[in-house]
Amino acid sequence: MSETYRVGGIDHVEMVVSDREAAIDWYRTVLGLETRDEFDAWIETGGPVLCSSDGGATNLALFEGERRADDDPTGFRRVAFRVDAEDFLAFVERADELPLYDPDAGELDDLEIVDHERSYSTYFCDPDGNRLEITTYDYDAVSDHVDPTADAAAR
Repeated sequence: MSETYRVGGIDHVEMVVSDREAAIDWYRTVLGLETRDEFDAWIETGGPVLCSSDGGATNLALFEGERRADDDPTGFRRVAFRVDAEDFLAFVERADELPLYDPDAGELDDLEIVDHERSYSTYFCDPDGNRLEITTYDYDAVSDHVDPTADAAAR
C-alpha cells in the first residue's frame, strides 16, 4: 500500500475582476493584501497580479476580464479569509467605513455576523460581485464582544 498523497496547501485562488488596478486598491484597503511585485512580468502577458497577506504562502490571482453569468455552476463559491479574534473585531468595527458590497443590492448597508457555534463569519462582496468571507475560530474571544443579531453600526 502506498503513502497517501497530500498537497502542502492552497497556493492561490483565481478571481476575475473588471478593473485590475481598482481591484488591487480595493483588496489593499479592505483586506490589507499587498501585491507580489516579483510576479509583475505576468501582468504584461495577460496573466494575473498576485496579492497576499502572508508573503505569498497563499495568494489571490486577479485576472482582468468579464465575469461569468451568475447562473454558471462552475467556479468557486466564496473565498474565506481566516483571522484571529482581534482582527475579526477590528474588521467589524471599521466595516461602515469600507466599500463592501451585497451581491444583489449594491453597497452593503449592514454587515451581518453569523454565529456558527464554533466560529464567527461575516460575508460581503468586492465591487465585481466576488463573494468573500472573514472568519475566525477564536469563538470564545469574540462571543463576549459581538451581538450576532445587531448590525455593524451598533457594534
